[in-house]
Amino acid sequence: MKIIDTGFDGLKVIEPKVFLDSRGYFFESYNRNDYRKQCLNYVFVQDNQSRSTYGVIRGLHYQKEPYSQSKLVRVLEGTIYDVVVDIRENSSTFGQWYGIELSSTNFKQLLVPKGFAHGFSVISPHATVYYKCDEFYHPEAESGIRYNDPTLNIDWKIPSGKAVISEKDLKLPFLEFQK
Repeated sequence: MKIIDTGFDGLKVIEPKVFLDSRGYFFESYNRNDYRKQCLNYVFVQDNQSRSTYGVIRGLHYQKEPYSQSKLVRVLEGTIYDVVVDIRENSSTFGQWYGIELSSTNFKQLLVPKGFAHGFSVISPHATVYYKCDEFYHPEAESGIRYNDPTLNIDWKIPSGKAVISEKDLKLPFLEFQK
């Protein structure tokens, strides 16, 4: 596997070694031994999967301490624009965001460490997103940042008027109110 630094401490793009032939493809999407060799010592305890249609924006979500989560995100079907925001107050990249296209054809994965809010937009007709978490979900620790926070100015790659947002996500606060 190839590990690409993003300029954000701990945030990595993972490119697995993919074996393609006339039958299709094969790759190891996760191998704990390979991660440990790269000093990526995560113990994942929960897997999540979602399916969404074009224009859906999910996020930006995170869990508060002591239940914050690291995530390993990949796409099983379709294409998303995956976005994270650094919410670690002592980080040099606090309040900055990073975005990357993840798809079922580019095989890229995003390793999101604790201390980031996470979300994505679906830029294909539909997408199935799968991610591993190193902490169980705790509803009382659930939090988030509104997708259209003007201080973040995230380009979700969805034309104006085409975004599909849940009522719950529309009620999330802006980042400035969470400091």
